[in-house]
Amino acid sequence: MKLGFSPLTAGLSYRQSLELASDLGLFLEIAFDQHEMDPRLPKARELAEMGRVAGVGFAVHLPFVDWNLVSLVPEVQRLSLERTQRAIDFGAQIGAICGVLHTGLIPLRLPEAVNHAHQLAHQALEQLELAIPVALENLGLDPSDLLETPIELRNLLESHPQYGFCLDVGHALIQRGPTGPQEYHHLLGHRLLHLHLHDNRGVQDEHLPCGEGAVDWAWVRKLLENFDGTAALEVSGGAEGVRRSVALLRADS
Repeated sequence: MKLGFSPLTAGLSYRQSLELASDLGLFLEIAFDQHEMDPRLPKARELAEMGRVAGVGFAVHLPFVDWNLVSLVPEVQRLSLERTQRAIDFGAQIGAICGVLHTGLIPLRLPEAVNHAHQLAHQALEQLELAIPVALENLGLDPSDLLETPIELRNLLESHPQYGFCLDVGHALIQRGPTGPQEYHHLLGHRLLHLHLHDNRGVQDEHLPCGEGAVDWAWVRKLLENFDGTAALEVSGGAEGVRRSVALLRADS
């Protein structure tokens, strides 16, 4: 299993993140939204070179800010699709191990609207050109999230075998309770490509360092023992939060 962390949630610059990742033997999960919002950040080619010099690899989190791949407004949906494709191409340019994709929002929960949004999800997943492996992430944190149950995500993935699954243990805890991560893994473990690891108290998405909330880390560590994919820490707390989380995951390993 390859372990990494998100500079965005850790609140660290790329310089700080590359130094920490090099020191701990981690990769970085880059948030593409940051590169859209801040032109001062390195372009793909420069970032790839920075990673090569530091001996640090990358994953990429595809867009999620002001983004909706299943928007009922055609212009918004089209722009979201274009942004996602640009992010996938960016990931390929930096040599990303994989990309992580959200599944969209449908705040208008009328049956016809929800059905149309599901159709848009299928269309979008078919239209994207996957220059890197892409994993669909479980959400279910808000009533506007398109997919409300693990079974809905399983059904979507069954229709699109070119995609993998990203298990976000913090999201699963909030959505489904203490055994939420196990429920998602039971249904979709055979498609598991990537994990997002962070903690919370079961109420809201806090992105606490691992071990500071209610996630069952004994179960997660057992899962990671036989997992040959990738996992990214999405923890707050700066370098210390990353270090504490890595120490918990690697203890006695």
